[in-house]
Amino acid sequence: MDASNPKTTDNKKPYIDLALLKRIFSLAVPYKNKFLLAALLTLAIAAIGPLRPILVQYTIDEFISKKDGSGLLQMGILLLIMLIIQAGFQTWATILTNYLGQQVILDLRMNVYDYLTGLRMLFYDKTPVGTLVTRTVNDIETIADVFSEGLINISGDLLQIIFILGFMFSINWELSLISLSVLPFLLYAGYIFKEKVRVSFEDVRTQVAKLNTFVQEHIQGMLVVQLFNREQDEFKKFEQINQEHRDANIKSVMYYSVFFPVVELIAAVSTSLIVWYGAKEVLQQEASIGIITSFIMYINMFFRPIRQLADRFNTMQMGMVAADRIFKLIDDEQHLEPTGKEKSGDIKGEIVFENISFAYQQDHYVLQDINLHVKPGQTVALVGATGSGKSSIINLLSRFYEWQQGDIYIDGISIKEFDIKELRSKMAIVLQDVFLFNGTVMENIKLNNSSISDDTVIAAAKSLGAHEFIAQLPLGYQQPVQERGSSLSVGQRQLISFVRAMVTNPAILILDEATSSVDHETELIIQQAIEQMMKGRTAIVIAHRLSTIQFADDIIVLHNGKIIERGNHDNLITQQGYYKNLYELQFLQNEVKH
Repeated sequence: MDASNPKTTDNKKPYIDLALLKRIFSLAVPYKNKFLLAALLTLAIAAIGPLRPILVQYTIDEFISKKDGSGLLQMGILLLIMLIIQAGFQTWATILTNYLGQQVILDLRMNVYDYLTGLRMLFYDKTPVGTLVTRTVNDIETIADVFSEGLINISGDLLQIIFILGFMFSINWELSLISLSVLPFLLYAGYIFKEKVRVSFEDVRTQVAKLNTFVQEHIQGMLVVQLFNREQDEFKKFEQINQEHRDANIKSVMYYSVFFPVVELIAAVSTSLIVWYGAKEVLQQEASIGIITSFIMYINMFFRPIRQLADRFNTMQMGMVAADRIFKLIDDEQHLEPTGKEKSGDIKGEIVFENISFAYQQDHYVLQDINLHVKPGQTVALVGATGSGKSSIINLLSRFYEWQQGDIYIDGISIKEFDIKELRSKMAIVLQDVFLFNGTVMENIKLNNSSISDDTVIAAAKSLGAHEFIAQLPLGYQQPVQERGSSLSVGQRQLISFVRAMVTNPAILILDEATSSVDHETELIIQQAIEQMMKGRTAIVIAHRLSTIQFADDIIVLHNGKIIERGNHDNLITQQGYYKNLYELQFLQNEVKH
């Protein structure tokens, strides 16, 4: 399934998929006792309801017509007790079915989120965030309706209809046939309504996904929208998407506004037929007033679930469509991150790239025949123009992507053999674009890792020169940071990311353009922090500013995905090659700036 396309579903299936329905209800297995109780209550409600017209008939024919006050009082009390019992059962069943629905979507949403956290980066590269939000929130919410308004209630409605028909035909089969002669028109209207609403509901789901995707993307990119004065143009796009969402909802409302009056009209015709035919039978003394009254009650009771059935079938079908999307998402294992079983404990940090070739898209290689050896405790810098393959090397070492040729080793073991969580626990990556979550400074450093103490965080912050600015915040380490850390400067966010990396005590440190977006003064502070972080660790550094990597033991120069030069700074300068030209160009630029 292509999760990026909201329309990628089996929407054209006109019937209930029993295998899918079985899987949906398997989600309720941990709560089977509540499910069975809800089913029993629904059965009881279906049986109790049709008894009332019989009791009313008996009351009219035996007590009202004979003016028996005491008998009338007794039947009135009995009817009241039945209504109270039915109302109690109905309340209990509603609470149980809604509880089941909410508990199931809680469990399912946890499963989906857990699945999403284990997917390769390639999946997220191709899938809009808004679509995944729709899957995780809106689609899963729809599944709750399968329990609260779906199969159990549909079964109850069908049972009630069966009981009603049984009582009607047992009382007077001729009157039953007359009153139900309008049923073909009702069934046809219900079928048309079900089909139209199914299509309109699916259109609503599609428009919701489009709306979520647009809003998510443009809120994240609001800086660009405002910077280039595109507010009005983007507003027009949003207006168009929003109008399509409105139109889809109005269309579904229109079908309801037509169907329910049609059902009421058909029910009124049926009642008129009962009165017309029943009056004749009463005059001929072939039926009693009580029977006519009970039939009028039965017709009202009969059309109520009929009116609801088409809507509930659509609700259940939409829940199944949503479930189908979700199950296809979590059943697709090709996007799951592969993992091994190796858990070697402490590692020295020796890294070897052996004949690595890699393409994000088939045959479009961004790395070609990369051979690289980083000794334990050594610092290696990666240099090259944008698109030369520097970040791709980091992505492969972290196993965010899978390479096509060659292999990568840590301490002589292929990283494919490592448990992926174990592997990443030995590494720390500091990116140029620091992502901070909505929470406190302390929470953003710990990332909910209970094994990291506050004292460890503070000690790491002091060693990296970050403690001073954190302590000066109004609430110190408990200072809330806004989403993505927008309340902090670039340099402050970068220092927090350094502390976040250090508290895990990694054996391998990776710095990806860690100083390219800060001013010169902040860069000096960060540079000191970097030197402190690298002590006793294997480090791989990506930097555009060549002045920051002159200390590296080995500098790898990349161009078009290939290693074209390597050596330390002095050696590369003497080679009179690409690195020297790049260094002199930056040196001249700095001279001009100063």
